[in-house]
This record gives sequence, structure tokens and C-alpha cells, in this order.
Amino acid sequence: MRKTFRGKLADDQVQRIRLHTNNGLTGYKVVKFLIMGDRPGQDSYELVCRLTTQEQTATGTIDFDDPLLIGVAYLAGAANSINYPTSGGVIFDNVTVNQDIFVGAVDVNGTEPTNYYLELEQVKLSKDEATVATLKDMRAGPDTNFGP
Repeated sequence: MRKTFRGKLADDQVQRIRLHTNNGLTGYKVVKFLIMGDRPGQDSYELVCRLTTQEQTATGTIDFDDPLLIGVAYLAGAANSINYPTSGGVIFDNVTVNQDIFVGAVDVNGTEPTNYYLELEQVKLSKDEATVATLKDMRAGPDTNFGP
């Protein structure tokens, strides 16, 4: 089964995607993570959207060594340009999560909002798999801050 989430984030906004359950036996894998500007072709933007397993500050800085980072989307476009928007694609780890995840967006050259679309595949977890997935999130700690 697949679950989808979509929304619009203001510049520098972070949103929680609620996935946790009481028993933790339902896991999710990222299938698709796409972004789009608020007014394509009308505004100039350089959007960075990050998907993480802990709440973070929205930032345009990407660090692939960060174990909490599970997805990134990048999109740049210019107002009234004959060029097509530039996309950095989407990069995500093939990890299973059973806790809430967070999506944060920033326009590094302005203040444009970011639309996102997230598609997750729901998977059943054994008790051992659920324990491992939960402990990985707890080990990072709730006070982690990714901002500058």
C-alpha cells in the first residue's frame, strides 16, 4: 500500500509528517519525493527541500554524511526564462522508518514557497525490525539542529 502527502511550505518552514503508530510495526520507505515552485515561469527561485528523520532547521546546506538525511530535492528556475527549470533530482536512502519524518524547504535566493509531493510505501515490520528502526531514530537525539 502507498501513502501520499502533499503540501506547500513557506520559505524556511518545516512540517512534520506523522507516521508513528502505537506498536511501531508499520514501516515506510520513500518511493517518490518531488518539489515545484509556487509560480513556475513567473518567479525566480532556487528551492532546496530536505527530508529528515528528526526535526531540523530549514537550510540550503546539504551534508550527505548526516545520518538523519533521507531525501533531498533541488529545483531552480528563472522568471520569464526560455530555459527549462534546473532540477538536482531527488536523492534518498533506501531506509525504512516507523517514526515521524520532517520535510523542510528554503529558497536560497529569495522567499518563494515550495510545493512538495511525497509518496511512501507501507511495509509490515517484524518486532525486531521495528525495534531497530525506532532505536536508529532515538540514537540521533531530539536536540539535533541542522541549521547554520
